[in-house]
Amino acid sequence: MRLASELLKEIGVTFSGKDFEVSSFETLKNAKKNNLAFFNNEKLINDLKNTNAGGVLLKEKFVKLLPKDVIPMISDDPYLDMAKLSKFFQKTPFKNSSCHTIHKDAVVDRSVIVGDKTSIESGSHIMAGVVLGSNVKIGKNVRIFPNVVIYDDCIIGDNCIIQAGAIIGSDGFGYAHTKLGEHVKIYHNGNVVLEEDVEIGANSTIDRAVFGSTIIKKNTKIDNLVQIGHNCELGESCIVVAQAGISGSTTLGKNVIMGGQSATSGHLKIGDFTTIAARGGVSKSIEGGKTYGGFPLMLQKDWLKIQIKMIKYFGKRGRNLK
Repeated sequence: MRLASELLKEIGVTFSGKDFEVSSFETLKNAKKNNLAFFNNEKLINDLKNTNAGGVLLKEKFVKLLPKDVIPMISDDPYLDMAKLSKFFQKTPFKNSSCHTIHKDAVVDRSVIVGDKTSIESGSHIMAGVVLGSNVKIGKNVRIFPNVVIYDDCIIGDNCIIQAGAIIGSDGFGYAHTKLGEHVKIYHNGNVVLEEDVEIGANSTIDRAVFGSTIIKKNTKIDNLVQIGHNCELGESCIVVAQAGISGSTTLGKNVIMGGQSATSGHLKIGDFTTIAARGGVSKSIEGGKTYGGFPLMLQKDWLKIQIKMIKYFGKRGRNLK
């Protein structure tokens, strides 16, 4: 851990107030007294007002909203400064040692790399070429097919199946941008959690959280070649079909179905029992219990009606041109 004053000095931000040791960055909602947080989205004002963080990076005009015991850290660009600070919390990845735990009833191919402090519980079968980072937790009766990579700190629940070539816990595609247009990497220091009975298809990727967890809840099934961004949360019993993409910090409710090549923008909420038809593009939060399609997104029945009208219209024009 490092002192808050030392960290802020590294990025040229002035610190004033009682100094404290910082263990990590966290969200405003989940932060504790040994955490830093940042505020850059006015939709999160209630989280700012109620945060328990030790200190918050924010613009001066929002200082008055902070709880009295939280130290304000004035920044012209809190998002950019968060990105600069994130590298100081990055651990050495894939630390390897013999200090790991493999249950006697687990089957682990001799080519598997098992990281420091990683554990594999009974009945699990880890196949050739798999790489497990440090502090990974593999539950009971998990099947991991060849050449899967699971990055540090990820948690795989009981009875999960991960098909060949899947990547769990790589950094999300996250950058802050300077006024000159330079891209500053945001180091992702969270993890991925797969709850029980989740299946991940071949060559799919699930990004680790910036801080906190990317969560796939129990009984969710993900097809091949699916991309799930950082800090997403997929509810119980969702189905995500091949080549779908879910942008960062999007939340899917229970039993959401996303058809092939459908996609979402980031920071959205999709209600329970929603269906997104193939190639549907979700650009705003939507209520559950309905079937949507097309882009811009609308109810699927309306999308189909428009397609029929277009076919009839252009069909007539084509005949007239002849």
